[in-house]
Amino acid sequence: MSAVEARLAELGLTLPEVVPPLAAYQPAVRSGMYVYTAGQLPLVDGKLPVTGKVGAEVTAEEAKELARTCALNALAAVKSVTGDLDRIARVVKVVGFVASAGDFTGQPGVVNGASELLGEVLGDKGVHARSTVGVAVLPLDAPVEVEIQVELVGE
Repeated sequence: MSAVEARLAELGLTLPEVVPPLAAYQPAVRSGMYVYTAGQLPLVDGKLPVTGKVGAEVTAEEAKELARTCALNALAAVKSVTGDLDRIARVVKVVGFVASAGDFTGQPGVVNGASELLGEVLGDKGVHARSTVGVAVLPLDAPVEVEIQVELVGE
Protein backbone atom coordinates (compact mmCIF):
# COMPACT_ATOMS: atom_id res chain seq x y z
CA MET A 1 0.00 0.00 0.00
CA SER A 2 1.34 3.43 -0.92
CA ALA A 3 1.93 6.07 1.77
CA VAL A 4 -0.88 8.18 0.28
CA GLU A 5 -3.31 5.27 0.40
CA ALA A 6 -2.19 4.51 3.96
CA ARG A 7 -2.99 8.12 4.84
CA LEU A 8 -6.41 7.76 3.22
CA ALA A 9 -6.99 4.67 5.39
CA GLU A 10 -5.96 6.62 8.52
CA LEU A 11 -8.65 9.16 7.60
CA GLY A 12 -11.21 6.36 7.19
CA LEU A 13 -11.31 6.78 3.42
CA THR A 14 -10.74 4.37 0.56
CA LEU A 15 -9.74 5.21 -2.97
CA PRO A 16 -12.73 4.48 -5.20
CA GLU A 17 -12.66 2.81 -8.58
CA VAL A 18 -12.09 5.25 -11.44
CA VAL A 19 -15.35 6.80 -12.57
CA PRO A 20 -15.95 5.71 -16.18
CA PRO A 21 -16.22 8.58 -18.67
CA LEU A 22 -19.71 9.86 -19.38
CA ALA A 23 -18.74 10.96 -22.92
CA ALA A 24 -15.77 11.02 -25.31
CA TYR A 25 -12.83 11.74 -22.96
CA GLN A 26 -10.41 10.05 -20.58
CA PRO A 27 -10.65 10.35 -16.77
CA ALA A 28 -7.00 11.50 -16.69
CA VAL A 29 -4.20 12.17 -19.14
CA ARG A 30 -0.48 12.33 -18.46
CA SER A 31 1.66 14.84 -20.33
CA GLY A 32 5.32 14.75 -19.36
CA MET A 33 5.53 15.17 -15.60
CA TYR A 34 1.92 16.36 -15.23
CA VAL A 35 -1.43 14.61 -14.92
CA TYR A 36 -4.62 16.46 -15.81
CA THR A 37 -7.91 15.00 -14.71
CA ALA A 38 -11.24 15.45 -16.39
CA GLY A 39 -13.90 17.08 -14.27
CA GLN A 40 -14.88 14.59 -11.58
CA LEU A 41 -18.45 14.41 -10.37
CA PRO A 42 -19.26 13.22 -6.83
CA LEU A 43 -20.32 9.79 -8.06
CA VAL A 44 -20.38 7.02 -5.46
CA ASP A 45 -20.80 3.51 -6.86
CA GLY A 46 -21.85 5.06 -10.17
CA LYS A 47 -24.58 7.27 -8.69
CA LEU A 48 -24.93 10.84 -7.51
CA PRO A 49 -25.96 10.86 -3.84
CA VAL A 50 -27.84 14.13 -4.39
CA THR A 51 -28.69 16.37 -7.34
CA GLY A 52 -29.68 19.97 -7.79
CA LYS A 53 -28.36 23.47 -7.28
CA VAL A 54 -26.38 24.56 -4.25
CA GLY A 55 -28.36 27.14 -2.32
CA ALA A 56 -31.66 25.59 -3.43
CA GLU A 57 -32.03 21.78 -3.31
CA VAL A 58 -28.54 21.22 -1.88
CA THR A 59 -27.02 22.95 1.14
CA ALA A 60 -23.52 24.41 1.08
CA GLU A 61 -22.47 21.86 3.72
CA GLU A 62 -23.76 18.94 1.62
CA ALA A 63 -21.99 20.35 -1.43
CA LYS A 64 -18.73 20.71 0.49
CA GLU A 65 -18.87 16.98 1.32
CA LEU A 66 -19.62 16.23 -2.33
CA ALA A 67 -16.53 18.24 -3.32
CA ARG A 68 -14.49 15.92 -1.07
CA THR A 69 -15.89 12.98 -3.02
CA CYS A 70 -14.93 14.70 -6.27
CA ALA A 71 -11.36 15.06 -4.99
CA LEU A 72 -11.23 11.36 -4.06
CA ASN A 73 -12.46 10.50 -7.55
CA ALA A 74 -9.78 12.77 -9.00
CA LEU A 75 -7.08 10.98 -7.01
CA ALA A 76 -8.38 7.67 -8.35
CA ALA A 77 -8.11 9.08 -11.88
CA VAL A 78 -4.52 10.19 -11.20
CA LYS A 79 -3.64 6.72 -9.92
CA SER A 80 -5.13 5.17 -13.07
CA VAL A 81 -2.37 6.76 -15.16
CA THR A 82 0.51 6.76 -12.64
CA GLY A 83 -0.04 3.45 -10.87
CA ASP A 84 1.02 4.98 -7.56
CA LEU A 85 -0.20 8.09 -5.74
CA ASP A 86 3.21 8.41 -4.08
CA ARG A 87 4.41 9.70 -7.46
CA ILE A 88 2.60 13.00 -6.79
CA ALA A 89 5.15 15.76 -6.20
CA ARG A 90 2.39 18.32 -5.66
CA VAL A 91 -1.10 19.32 -6.63
CA VAL A 92 -0.59 22.30 -8.90
CA LYS A 93 -4.15 23.48 -9.52
CA VAL A 94 -7.73 22.68 -8.60
CA VAL A 95 -10.72 23.93 -10.58
CA GLY A 96 -14.14 23.65 -9.02
CA PHE A 97 -17.54 24.18 -10.60
CA VAL A 98 -20.60 24.70 -8.41
CA ALA A 99 -24.13 24.48 -9.85
CA SER A 100 -25.55 27.47 -8.03
CA ALA A 101 -28.94 28.94 -7.25
CA GLY A 102 -29.15 32.51 -8.54
CA ASP A 103 -28.45 34.10 -5.17
CA PHE A 104 -25.80 31.63 -3.93
CA THR A 105 -22.34 33.18 -3.54
CA GLY A 106 -20.56 30.63 -1.34
CA GLN A 107 -18.79 28.72 -4.12
CA PRO A 108 -15.31 29.04 -2.53
CA GLY A 109 -16.53 27.42 0.68
CA VAL A 110 -18.01 24.51 -1.26
CA VAL A 111 -14.79 23.80 -3.17
CA ASN A 112 -12.87 24.03 0.11
CA GLY A 113 -14.11 20.47 0.58
CA ALA A 114 -11.83 19.32 -2.23
CA SER A 115 -8.92 21.55 -1.21
CA GLU A 116 -9.08 20.48 2.42
CA LEU A 117 -9.20 16.80 1.50
CA LEU A 118 -6.11 17.15 -0.70
CA GLY A 119 -4.31 18.88 2.17
CA GLU A 120 -5.36 16.21 4.69
CA VAL A 121 -4.19 13.41 2.39
CA LEU A 122 -1.08 14.94 0.82
CA GLY A 123 0.09 17.50 3.39
CA ASP A 124 2.20 20.27 1.85
CA LYS A 125 2.06 18.47 -1.52
CA GLY A 126 -1.69 19.16 -1.52
CA VAL A 127 -1.35 22.97 -1.35
CA HIS A 128 -2.42 24.38 -4.72
CA ALA A 129 -3.68 27.29 -6.79
CA ARG A 130 -7.43 27.21 -7.38
CA SER A 131 -10.28 28.60 -9.43
CA THR A 132 -13.91 28.27 -8.37
CA VAL A 133 -16.80 29.04 -10.70
CA GLY A 134 -20.54 29.16 -10.18
CA VAL A 135 -22.45 27.67 -13.11
CA ALA A 136 -26.08 27.22 -14.10
CA VAL A 137 -26.00 23.42 -14.45
CA LEU A 138 -23.54 20.51 -14.43
CA PRO A 139 -23.72 17.06 -16.06
CA LEU A 140 -26.36 14.75 -14.57
CA ASP A 141 -27.59 17.73 -12.48
CA ALA A 142 -24.59 17.30 -10.19
CA PRO A 143 -24.16 20.04 -7.59
CA VAL A 144 -20.35 20.17 -7.92
CA GLU A 145 -17.53 19.07 -10.21
CA VAL A 146 -13.77 19.21 -9.55
CA GLU A 147 -10.70 18.73 -11.72
CA ILE A 148 -7.09 18.66 -10.58
CA GLN A 149 -3.66 19.00 -12.13
CA VAL A 150 -0.72 17.31 -10.44
CA GLU A 151 3.03 17.31 -10.99
CA LEU A 152 4.82 13.99 -10.65
CA VAL A 153 8.21 13.26 -9.13
CA GLY A 154 10.98 12.35 -11.58
CA GLU A 155 11.26 8.76 -12.72
